[in-house]
Amino acid sequence: MTPSTYMAKKKETTKKKTSFSEAIGIPSFVNSEKTNFTVGILLLFISVFMVISFISFFSTGQNDQSIIQHPIAGDLRNESMIFSNTCGSIGAYVAYFFITCCFGFPAFLIPAFLIFTSLRLMGAYKVDLVKWFFGSMLAMIWSSVACAKFINPLLSGQVYNAGGGHGDYVCRYLESLAGTPGLIGILAVTAIIFLTFVSSETITYVRKAMNPYGYISRRIKFNVNEKNEVEQATSTIVAPAATIPSQPTMDDLLKDPDTDNAPVSTEEPEAEYEQANTIDLTNDDVSDINTKPSKPNDDPEFTVLEGVQEEAATGNDLSTEEILSTPINPREPYTKYTFPGLDLLKKYEDNKDYTTKEELLANKKRIIEVLNSFGVQIREITATVGPTITLYEITPAEGVRISKIRNLEDDIALSLSALGIRIIAPIPGKGTIGIEVPNAHASIVSMESILNSRKFQETKMDLPLALGKTITNEVFMVDLAKIPHLLVAGATGQGKSVGLNAMIGSLLFKKHPNELKIVLVDPKKVEFSIYNPIANAFMAQVPDVDEDPIITDVTKVVRTLKGLCTLMDHRYDLLKFAGVRNIKEYNEKFVNHRLRSVDENGNPLHEYMPYVVVIIDEFGDLIMTAGKEVELPIARIAQLARAVGIHMIIATQRPTTNIITGTIKANFPGRVAFRVGSMIDSRTILDRPGANQLIGKGDMLYLNGNEPVRVQCAFLDTPEVEAIAMHVNEQEKAGLTPQYPMDLPEPIEEGGEGGGAGAADVSSWDPLFVQAAHAIVRTQIGSTSMIQRQFSIGYNRAGRLMDQLEKAGIVGAAHGSKPREVLFADEQALDNHIASVRGRAV
Repeated sequence: MTPSTYMAKKKETTKKKTSFSEAIGIPSFVNSEKTNFTVGILLLFISVFMVISFISFFSTGQNDQSIIQHPIAGDLRNESMIFSNTCGSIGAYVAYFFITCCFGFPAFLIPAFLIFTSLRLMGAYKVDLVKWFFGSMLAMIWSSVACAKFINPLLSGQVYNAGGGHGDYVCRYLESLAGTPGLIGILAVTAIIFLTFVSSETITYVRKAMNPYGYISRRIKFNVNEKNEVEQATSTIVAPAATIPSQPTMDDLLKDPDTDNAPVSTEEPEAEYEQANTIDLTNDDVSDINTKPSKPNDDPEFTVLEGVQEEAATGNDLSTEEILSTPINPREPYTKYTFPGLDLLKKYEDNKDYTTKEELLANKKRIIEVLNSFGVQIREITATVGPTITLYEITPAEGVRISKIRNLEDDIALSLSALGIRIIAPIPGKGTIGIEVPNAHASIVSMESILNSRKFQETKMDLPLALGKTITNEVFMVDLAKIPHLLVAGATGQGKSVGLNAMIGSLLFKKHPNELKIVLVDPKKVEFSIYNPIANAFMAQVPDVDEDPIITDVTKVVRTLKGLCTLMDHRYDLLKFAGVRNIKEYNEKFVNHRLRSVDENGNPLHEYMPYVVVIIDEFGDLIMTAGKEVELPIARIAQLARAVGIHMIIATQRPTTNIITGTIKANFPGRVAFRVGSMIDSRTILDRPGANQLIGKGDMLYLNGNEPVRVQCAFLDTPEVEAIAMHVNEQEKAGLTPQYPMDLPEPIEEGGEGGGAGAADVSSWDPLFVQAAHAIVRTQIGSTSMIQRQFSIGYNRAGRLMDQLEKAGIVGAAHGSKPREVLFADEQALDNHIASVRGRAV
């Protein structure tokens, strides 16, 4: 016996000392569900009794007060029914104590807290009792004083004080020390401090109340005259770009002081020149553009547009229930699974003022100066403010060449002292040229603000990826099922990992474990480790001795990709038998009872197909270590797997041509580019420059068509990901999710035909052939993973054994991820079969 074995046995035999309370069962009694439920019922009864007695006190308190203040022996028993309170003598005494002697009207918070406590004990709701206790206590104390000061003077002739004895005493005491203004000030300050800790939005409302002019001026379009004085426009309101197609004509132009003395041509009357209309250039409707040219030396019109205000979601649960109305529920047997809620995400302060008026005017002035210095005249400028970027759309004068403006990119960046600007010449669908300028102070786009929108909650996308917000402050979402594969690239520390977390997080918020399976490949071994708690519920893997579903070994990556190819072929066979073209049509037929789930022999025939999303981080490392062995199955999956619901997201920090080859680029139409170090890398990932001019920190370009879209990626921090993963893990522990990862089909190894022995080639049988055959017949489980575990051998040897058993007629052919059919029911018949095979071989 080894020392470690002896220590283990000794540890097992050591008994824990038990206290007297444990010996008689007090802890088990106190912590039992029945005890908690019983106490909860009692507290609920007491709280309802108190509420009824409080309400009855307002009409009967005057009759009962004299009896309570001058009690006589036997009054408490109320045998002669002298108490008028609905709840008898006990109710009269309870109401008198809490309302008259203690807190007055706010005493109702005491039974309210008891109700929450009872619901928590009965398990009906999860309530943070500590938070509710301190909140209710502070609110009751403050309200008692406030009622004594403001409400009690209105209640003339009542026997009780609105704030009770406590409120009356504290009110008179503070008023004697600080007077009436001091008392009111103390109440106001304490209320603001309390509300600040309850909700951070209190700070925003107080700031707006302190500066109403600034708040109104941000909502109303402003004009700047020659003396830099701000004038309020009485009839022109800045509206969100998505709701009003065009803006009214401006009466005044935004002018700079140093452009007053510009020479004006006198060859034509002044009235012949008309000011151009101020329009919303972020809208596709450009029919209202005034095509009459303005004076070449006019100061261009300047319009500031607010971004789109996304409508918030109506609930905390962001999942949909439409699919549950079908005859077959694809979520069975896990129909009680609870989706992650918005309370798991951190709510950042949403500051809509992404930039200042002074910054906008300064940038406008510098852009005009640079363009004028190179002889480029413009008619108007429209600024659309986003979280990190402001888009200045300029309308050039007649005869200005677009290439002339495009070549001034570096000069404009130098004038603005910006980290990097990007010129879009022209903006697709608009007769304007865009200049994207970073804001002086970037704002955080939280994942909570993205998911807490009706656009995400009511989406009909099969695999929604909520990426972030555009320059116009719109929630930007794409459907991975339609892309159908995504290539992500970016330098180290520019937001690539946070972007992958946002993609995974948005899928977990919308998809049920039966509807989605994820394959995570992490050569760095640390990026995806936080998703370990969701392994059994949401992940898929090839059966192996290694139980870690997050793939970190390169050899296992190759086997997993080949297993996905086998799964893809199996799914295409099912689509062929069902007579459909894609996974959506197949699942629709299945859940509506239009496909047979079993054949004549009772074997599984059709089954619900979940989407499979393969996410590979550090793709460059895989190419360097495995090369073509990894690239070929990826290319095959990318070419064919869209119809069967297998989609890929691969990410790399080195978008070079030897990593992102032509085969990969041809099959990955969706591209996400974070900031890269050079223009060559940008051309590799996007086929154009632009990614090298991003500002980092989640600033990215999304391309799936002609022109890339600039998006500020949503920020999903590590603690938020851990909270989501732990929520799913708690569901798994409660039995509400699958208890094991989905098994991918065992891949067919190259050379397997030659490696396995035929029925007649008995001499090539593996030494473990007979033992493996008996183990399979004995357990009636024909799977390679069972052989691996039973005999502690590697996958390749177990696979060859299974091939030999199939050729010997002991197990049937492979059927995807299902175990093979065992063709013998007992070991005696197996021994006879093996003997006959050996006899034929001789």
